Amino acid sequence: MSQFHRRRPPPIVGLALLLVAAAACEPAAEETDAIAIQTAPAEVRDLRITAEATGELEPVLRVEVKSKASGEILDLYVDSGDEVEPGTLLARVDPRDVQNAFDQSQADLDVARARIDIADAQLNRSRELLESEVITAQEFESRQLEFANAQAALVRAETNLELARLRLADVTIRAPMAGTILEKQVEYGWVIQSATQNVSGGTTLFVMANLDDMRVRTLVDETDVGQLTAGMGATVTVEAFPDRTFRGEIEKIEPQAVIQQNVTMFPVIILLDNRAGLLKPGMNAEVEVLVDERLATLTVPNNAVVQPQELAPAAEVLGLDPQSMAVDRAVWAALMTEAAARLGDAPRGAMTGGGPAVAGGGEAAGRMAEIRAAMEAGEISRDSAMAIFATMRQQRGGGDFQRDGQSDERAAAPAEGARTGGDEAAPRFGGGRMAGQGGRGFGGGMGGMMAAMGGSTGDQAFQPAVAFVVDAAGNVEARPVVMGVSDWDYAEILAGLEEGEELALIGAAQLQARQQERLEQMRGRFRPF
Repeated sequence: MSQFHRRRPPPIVGLALLLVAAAACEPAAEETDAIAIQTAPAEVRDLRITAEATGELEPVLRVEVKSKASGEILDLYVDSGDEVEPGTLLARVDPRDVQNAFDQSQADLDVARARIDIADAQLNRSRELLESEVITAQEFESRQLEFANAQAALVRAETNLELARLRLADVTIRAPMAGTILEKQVEYGWVIQSATQNVSGGTTLFVMANLDDMRVRTLVDETDVGQLTAGMGATVTVEAFPDRTFRGEIEKIEPQAVIQQNVTMFPVIILLDNRAGLLKPGMNAEVEVLVDERLATLTVPNNAVVQPQELAPAAEVLGLDPQSMAVDRAVWAALMTEAAARLGDAPRGAMTGGGPAVAGGGEAAGRMAEIRAAMEAGEISRDSAMAIFATMRQQRGGGDFQRDGQSDERAAAPAEGARTGGDEAAPRFGGGRMAGQGGRGFGGGMGGMMAAMGGSTGDQAFQPAVAFVVDAAGNVEARPVVMGVSDWDYAEILAGLEEGEELALIGAAQLQARQQERLEQMRGRFRPF
């Protein structure tokens, strides 16, 4: 990084006094009026765009083990940290109460079976007596009712015995799944409450989880969450293993936002394979998701480029005349085309937009037909075609090309398929992204118009910007450029600069102060008396 000093031009006020005091005051003026401008070159480097967040490791499946039986803990067979299989015996509760209930149910079943046998024999004798007309029909019906009641008692006794058998089995607590005991929350001799008979939900004996699959629950700022999708890879690091990284994958982005200290965040879940057993629940984790990566691309420091609307205040910060730093906003249309070609969305020859085809109306129509055919064949995207059309309009003087009575935007519209709703006469604005570029590009016909005007295209991958290029003599030129992706330090330049060119660096605080000053001046002009 280098720097040089550029003198501000003295105001043309009191010129005679300045001439009289020139010899004595020139060194002081050199010291007070000079503005130090730092510069940095445009360099080729790799650019990685990442979203970073912190979170906590937790198991995917976590289970609280409770007992269906109440009573005193007689035996504990596992401790925290033990790995168990499904059905492993964990603990045993005092079985005396449930054992008594089981024995009583067994006795009740024996009585019910004896009663059903007696009732069945009485019913058979009553049937024979009825046929011999020894008893009346009413007496026979009474025997039938006694037999039905004995059958009901037998069913009830069998059901009670089955329930008692289940309760007796409940005094032995077994593992519901394979996993690791995370917590043991009871000790020998404790009296626990049943999970099914107590309104509080019963006593938790153990907490266990399967640690083969872990996840990180983290909160991502809403400015970054739009770049994330389920299935994207993530790199996770933990303090326990600072020299090791773990590969994960975004499982989902929860739809409900969480607001912390007036910052809107969204929960993001990252899955991790932990069959190696290194990760433990509760570990603090740092998550990094690679959003985009550009290899060997032209980059400049972030404070070397400004938005088009910041051109005037940025020039003032550098001690330049804002009027002399004005740029032609129509240049951005051609730069957008160059940027699209650089990203490889279309053959470079198809993106030039020059040549004899733009000279006359017939040749222009033929050129448009050629571009439209390439678009329908899938060689270029609709967005790229819009950029070419915008360039052709600028080279022709801003007029709209016509093809069979349609504008260039209408000519490109059929490639997107038939539209519904009866709006065939309406031009299509906004919409699609450049094919094959993972969302890079500028949207629809309006994108080309906005680019030609120096406005934002609505896609961060193509942003009009201005850079202040410094030549060897110290002269500063405001240069229109197209900016691509950026990280915290550097921004990608897709068109408008060459490697090695020196750029003036603009302090963010100074630029903001200058913008606020200009805003206050504007408000002062319109303030009523």
